[in-house]
Amino acid sequence: MSTLESSPPPNPNEALADYVKRVRAILGLTQKELAAKAGVHLQSLGKIERGITTKLNRHSRNGLAYALQIPVEYLEAMSRGIPIPTSTSLRFCPQCWVPGTPPESIWMEIRAKYCFLCGCQLQQQCRQCQEPITSLKHRFCPYCGTAYKLEQKPESKTR
Repeated sequence: MSTLESSPPPNPNEALADYVKRVRAILGLTQKELAAKAGVHLQSLGKIERGITTKLNRHSRNGLAYALQIPVEYLEAMSRGIPIPTSTSLRFCPQCWVPGTPPESIWMEIRAKYCFLCGCQLQQQCRQCQEPITSLKHRFCPYCGTAYKLEQKPESKTR
């Protein structure tokens, strides 16, 4: 499977089915691999890629966005038939996020600003170089090497 720092945005007037197929092909994934990675049924993915299903529920939208390494807003806009938002990036909690796992779906909501678990401000750009975070596939910023996850401070023992 090839890796991309960020998958391409949809082309103007590109159908959801064509976009999902195109990005899947760029990533070198089979339908079965994509369905497993996204947590959707293989038949559901087949219907999406054939254009039978054009509306995505939250689970499918978030799973496909993670698996295809694209902002969830792309799929949301395409399934609603609205223009693609110009500013999209991943959001995650630098304290609660476990590297190698997808971000919590509530963090990806366009209005989310703070973590619902710990109250920490969600991060959408690198703390060091301020570049937007386009993939959580790796633990570090590809531009400057800064770790995305905050270091846990050891609790001091006082008596």
